Amino acid sequence: MRAMVPDGHAQHVPVVDVLTALGAVRSGEADYAVVAIENTVEGGVTATLDTLATGAPLVILGEVVLPVAFELVVRPGTNLKDIERVSAHSHGWAQVRRWANDRLPGVVFVPSSSNVAAAALLADTSHSVAQVGFEAALAPPGTGERLGLDVLEDSVADNRRAATRFVRVGRPEAVPAPTGADKTTLMVHLPTDKAGALLEMLEQFAARGVNLSRIESRPIGDRPGEYSFSIDASGHIAEARMAEALIGLRRTCPLVLFLGSYPAAFSEGPTPIAPGTSDHDFETARAWVEGLRGGKH
Repeated sequence: MRAMVPDGHAQHVPVVDVLTALGAVRSGEADYAVVAIENTVEGGVTATLDTLATGAPLVILGEVVLPVAFELVVRPGTNLKDIERVSAHSHGWAQVRRWANDRLPGVVFVPSSSNVAAAALLADTSHSVAQVGFEAALAPPGTGERLGLDVLEDSVADNRRAATRFVRVGRPEAVPAPTGADKTTLMVHLPTDKAGALLEMLEQFAARGVNLSRIESRPIGDRPGEYSFSIDASGHIAEARMAEALIGLRRTCPLVLFLGSYPAAFSEGPTPIAPGTSDHDFETARAWVEGLRGGKH
């Protein structure tokens, strides 16, 4: 959170999980939430993707990508040989499985709603270790010192170059102006099951020169075989090519959720624009059509 909202600029309110964080924004209890949405090991964070797609509208206002590393925290006096169970969020555990097999062979994984929640529960000495259900937790760097826990190992990670993408989420507001290196996030439902439905949806982007940096399916939940697609597209809704793609999706798909246009965290300069898809190209083409309607050939 501090990577997106510096200390002194906001009151930081810890919560137990993604659903609670986004629920607090929807209810007005919080102005914004910072939640993980994707990591380079496990892909999309399904709790975030699904919660953004259901309920009162929310939008992504910004993103940051941070390296993945954890610290192994325990109550004072606990040693590695004492650890039989470790708690962490499932996405966190997926990023340290090889380390755990090497350093804590035979250890049992105890799922937690978040990595911080596991450490906080361990730090609550009103409950015994037996009541807590685990001897150690994997937590973000600095958590052990803040909660008064011992750090047995730090920089815990299977892949030293792994990273997690976090987004700042708020209630809908006027979309900020494009920077030239932006990202737009959508949730799109396909029309009724038919051959070529996915291709038809993707063509709305391809025909306008809009590149997709992420696309993954999520079950709609009504019945097996029906899916929606969570999409990150390179570009901004204020740009003609992106706006035209959204118009095409709105015409051909039963549900299109706009989840925000915001500056991309990683950029090597302005988003490349394919020939014939600049704002000027679209304006020129529209003017030509208007001329035809008025009898100019």
